[in-house]
Amino acid sequence: MPTFTALTTLMGEGPASALGEALEGLSPEPTGVGVFEVEDGSGLWEVGGYFLEPPDEIALALLAAAHGAKPFVVSEVPDQDWVAHVRRELAPVEAGRFFVYGSHDADKARADKTCLLIEAAMAFGTGHHGTTLGCLLALEDFIEEGGTSERCADIGCGTAVLAMAAASVWGKIVIASDIDPVAVEVAEANLAANDMTGMVTCVEAAGFEHQALADAAPYDLVFANILKPPLLALAGDMARHVAPGGTVILSGLLVEQGQEIVEAYEQVGFKLSHRRDIGEWTALRMVKN
Repeated sequence: MPTFTALTTLMGEGPASALGEALEGLSPEPTGVGVFEVEDGSGLWEVGGYFLEPPDEIALALLAAAHGAKPFVVSEVPDQDWVAHVRRELAPVEAGRFFVYGSHDADKARADKTCLLIEAAMAFGTGHHGTTLGCLLALEDFIEEGGTSERCADIGCGTAVLAMAAASVWGKIVIASDIDPVAVEVAEANLAANDMTGMVTCVEAAGFEHQALADAAPYDLVFANILKPPLLALAGDMARHVAPGGTVILSGLLVEQGQEIVEAYEQVGFKLSHRRDIGEWTALRMVKN
């Protein structure tokens, strides 16, 4: 059975929220409404409705006009097993010594690599995205240059693939945090799937705002694969929680956003060690002076 989406964009959180509330009152009613900021620094917000039958396009046009939004784009989404589709599309990822794969590719796991099982259904941080791949390669570079870590944290951990990579190399407990409780559950499930339960401590927290993170500081290695706004907001806390000479690996950034992050972190005592651009995404490795 097909479903339908109706998507538009407009400026500002307030107007977007108001349009989202208005969209809920349509007939036929949407089965769900989403309001999301477009994370490109433009100030745009996306508003979307999801329908089990074709939506009223005249009503949508009136709503868009009344709220100053672009016209809604209505699309039919075919009935498809999206998890199976994603599994077919996601081939294993190699990043130096690390080999990230799904259970559907278990026969491809390599004995000469550090293999990390991440299910395709748990899509935030599978290793395929340019930001996660960039962080894994930055970790590989760090190791190849003789870097080690006694105290490591993964802020905004998602699937915890970065935390698991670090824990697998040094055998030290890594603390992984995420603001999303579902992400914490996913991280814990991935640890169990990789026989790594107890090697990474997963906590629900915004940034460093958890006692476990405070107690383990200062860190000599921190991952933060999130987005530009929270990375900017975290700069001061990052400086307070990282030991002198410690390394941070930062991503979730478009190439054009990288320099702004570099400058913000330079202001709190870090210097750029290495930058890697993969497609439209960039990963930064910085060292605290």
